Amino acid sequence: MMRQLPDHTFCIAPMMEWTDRHCRFFLRQISRHCLLYTEMVTAPAVLHGDRRYLLDFDPAEHPVALQLGGSNPSELAEAAQIGEQAGYDEINLNLGCPSDRVQSGRFGACLMAEPETVAACMSAMADAVGVPVTVKTRIGIDDRDSYAELDAFARMLADSGCRTVIVHARKAYLQGLSPKENRTVPPLRYDRVYRLKSDHPGLEIVINGGIRTLEEARCHLQHVDGVMLGREAYHNPWVLAGVDTLFFDAPQRTPAREAVIERMLPYIDRELERGAELKHITRHMLGLYQGVPGARAWRRYLSEHAHRPGADRDVLLRAREAVHPDGSDRTKGGVLQQYG
Repeated sequence: MMRQLPDHTFCIAPMMEWTDRHCRFFLRQISRHCLLYTEMVTAPAVLHGDRRYLLDFDPAEHPVALQLGGSNPSELAEAAQIGEQAGYDEINLNLGCPSDRVQSGRFGACLMAEPETVAACMSAMADAVGVPVTVKTRIGIDDRDSYAELDAFARMLADSGCRTVIVHARKAYLQGLSPKENRTVPPLRYDRVYRLKSDHPGLEIVINGGIRTLEEARCHLQHVDGVMLGREAYHNPWVLAGVDTLFFDAPQRTPAREAVIERMLPYIDRELERGAELKHITRHMLGLYQGVPGARAWRRYLSEHAHRPGADRDVLLRAREAVHPDGSDRTKGGVLQQYG
């Protein structure tokens, strides 16, 4: 059966140490249609490491994309094939991470200074797989941050077979800033990304960086093809509750956090049977009640009990009771309908 092409209208960013499979399964319970991305996995790790640990995911996570890091065309092509065989709907190449560790491995944002290398990598990956091969990049690096250079980079990507470019609307400093500072210090230049779409109508352009609300996302979609949320979706996951209706024309539904918790319970049972620890799942759920009464009680109970030996689903149920001691749901009424 032919896979459906991923819809990039609304995406959740790949985030190191955050968007693991437990996180993605949890977020999928809130939005059925947003496109999820893995943490970055290096091509050598895929080729020589524990593939089950690195690539395993639950079928419920679809649509889900694998993000790779690397600069060796043959390695990336083989890793992309392995990712496709594992069932991922898209393969994405990281051209945006500026960390020292990533630079030392010669991948990430530093590759924006090597367009010929990127072209070879993209061509090799596109030739190796049948699923889309995309990139996530910056608007520039260091003093190589003119629009002309970004425009030329986009043309190179298109010539290499890439049809979707995710652009973090900040340049990256390869020296002098930490990865965290590189996400906040360089100014956002949304206008650059808008212009890129205008000048390259044949490319699908997805904008990323500093987006916090669905209303902001709707505004960006007047200029580009898709939006990508990062840390806001992690710290305040309930922001995703309106995504399917607003961006994917899904039937109107009234979600409830209670139903999300209920759907996590069988998953927790199964994962604990497989050897997972509860804390590795619930750490991604700490923000479920962000901004509503009971949020602090929820976070405190999970933080104090999920790490204990033998912790199981009951910790989640007791944390829910800490939020609603009278048994009521004071967050948002209604029951989250089962996905049809």
